[in-house]
Amino acid sequence: MGKEKRVGRWYFGGIASAGAACCTHPLDLLKVHLQTQSQGNIGLLKMGVKVVKNDGLFGLYNGLSASLLRQLTYSMTRFAIYETVKGKISDDQHPMPFYQKVLLGAGAGCIGGFVGTPGDLVNVRMQNDMKLPAAERRNYKHALDGLLRVAREEGPKKLLSGATMASSRATLVTVGQLSFYDQFKQILLALPLFEDNMITHFSASFMAGAVATLITMPLDVMKTRVMNAPPGQYAGLGDCAKDIARSGPMGFFKGFIPAFVRLGPQTILTFMFFEQLRLNFGAVTVVEE
Repeated sequence: MGKEKRVGRWYFGGIASAGAACCTHPLDLLKVHLQTQSQGNIGLLKMGVKVVKNDGLFGLYNGLSASLLRQLTYSMTRFAIYETVKGKISDDQHPMPFYQKVLLGAGAGCIGGFVGTPGDLVNVRMQNDMKLPAAERRNYKHALDGLLRVAREEGPKKLLSGATMASSRATLVTVGQLSFYDQFKQILLALPLFEDNMITHFSASFMAGAVATLITMPLDVMKTRVMNAPPGQYAGLGDCAKDIARSGPMGFFKGFIPAFVRLGPQTILTFMFFEQLRLNFGAVTVVEE
């Protein structure tokens, strides 16, 4: 006689990530502002006060529609690939070895990053728009308006600007989040103190968020710089890296604290939402005991 178990559906990851984005968007916006400032070294709190003073409280949610679009393309794709393939080649009795989780996470993240590049481009632009002089602002009405205007005014190819870095970063962040979350959760469930509950989900996602932040910061900074740069400012990734390196190695970790504060809660909330969707609305399978 087997035991019933609920498994996630392919679209749960996108929904969970969108829900988490609604909670963490202000931190993501401040991270973009810190990474794109060319002069001075304004801290997270001062930057938040500056945004609220200039644009009001809702200024912290500038570009939310683009953030949701990004999660419903990028995160839905990577979660769908990862969970579907994992479900085909492993089960509770025969889990994937860690190296396979890393390879699967890398592949899923690379594809997801490419698919999500247009939404990511519009997301960065909308978040940074309020920093520009009024005459230079793009003033996208919402994410879809941004996509259409970029394609019409700058050409469809511009929608994939920064795709290499977006895919590279997505590869690393997906390994840090999905692969390490899976591994941490497996380790915790093997201990007598942990069960498949919110405590385990929180613990595993907290550790995964820390790993993801550590390994993605340099590419995240370069991606943000290139996507927000005017045409012709950077010849390529190497040119962008040289520009950042002029301020020293720590230039690649500019905005590290808000990145950790944002990516940590984003990771935790994503997996907490994902696991609740799985436990309450997932497909029922029978596991042989």
